[in-house]
Amino acid sequence: MNTAELVTQFKTAYGSVPTFVARAPGRVNLIGEHTDYNDGFVLPMAIDRDVTIVGTPRADHTVRLHSANFNDDSAFSLEGIEKVTRNTWSNYSRGVADVLQKDGHRLTGFDGVMFGDVPIGSGLSSSAATEMATIMAFEAAGRSAGQTPGGAQGSAVKNTAPGLDGVTAAKTAQKAENQFVGVNCGIMDQFISSLGKRGQALFIDCRSLAYELVPLPSGVTVLIVDTNAPRSLAASAYNERRAQCEQAAQAFGVKALRDVSVALFEQRKSELPALVAQRAAHVIYENQRVLDAVQALRSGDVVKLGALMNQSHDSLRDLYAVSSKELDTVVDIARAHNGVLGARMTGAGFGGCAIALVRDPHAPALARVMMREYPARTGRESKVYTCVASDGANWSLV
Repeated sequence: MNTAELVTQFKTAYGSVPTFVARAPGRVNLIGEHTDYNDGFVLPMAIDRDVTIVGTPRADHTVRLHSANFNDDSAFSLEGIEKVTRNTWSNYSRGVADVLQKDGHRLTGFDGVMFGDVPIGSGLSSSAATEMATIMAFEAAGRSAGQTPGGAQGSAVKNTAPGLDGVTAAKTAQKAENQFVGVNCGIMDQFISSLGKRGQALFIDCRSLAYELVPLPSGVTVLIVDTNAPRSLAASAYNERRAQCEQAAQAFGVKALRDVSVALFEQRKSELPALVAQRAAHVIYENQRVLDAVQALRSGDVVKLGALMNQSHDSLRDLYAVSSKELDTVVDIARAHNGVLGARMTGAGFGGCAIALVRDPHAPALARVMMREYPARTGRESKVYTCVASDGANWSLV
């Protein structure tokens, strides 16, 4: 659904014309899996699939939202925001409003129509995109209502949501998901949705939150395949893996596995229980793979990047044990196809998505092969998305 169609829906819902459009993208992680909670490194990119809100400011303290995805309406007062058990899609926007106000921002209510083409439940961060789009919508509402930084509200009150820099906006969105929605996510999803740039990946240090844009070479496509497989083991496996990583870090006498070099690990890995050593090996080598991937991108070496992606998947499958039959099938199909440089699962595992780095001329054929062969091998239908690196969250006047 494009912006013009959303404007039409807005006219139908509210009987007027929207004054702003706000958007934020989903994301895919190119490499760096299960490194974030070990204070390590990740390399995501924003994808060209977004959550978009068209809206107009209100004179009162009410936010009214219509979800075009769910054909559902939800409204809340900025003077008393509650988490709801119905219209739960609205909790991400409610949470953003709650956190912004608790941080001292004076918000302007608005009427909005929201639509996202980031697949829901596929591990491509539709929730982070919704949060960041909402932050942009509050900024747009405040600015289009004529508010200016500092305003007449006095020094104790900050400008409407915005004026937030990209890092602060990402932290705000993460806090909304952690504290209001109740999902203990890391910072990567909101970070890349906020700070992504067209044609570039984002190298993030999950300890310091230092980040650097890294240009993606031309001539290659990232193909995302949704396995459409349930992730029933993901939560318990996540907790178990995290505890094993903490056990390994404690054995090495460090805060996190980020602080263990490959050389040190090889010297002392025999001191760890065998299974714990396997888990630690993945994380420590994966951190190094992210650093190597950044160097490969800087030098335009897509062959090296593809090889690192292959190594990452094999490690996640064999050492960290978070892959699945479906994810392995996608990777196997991709690796056998002409023009594919590398393929790996992406995300927490046990389901969700896998990605392939493929030379542009071969991407359409790979998509067709995947749509045919994956169901034949697994009995499940797949969804295939061809994506390019996209700009992060922004807003504009209509």
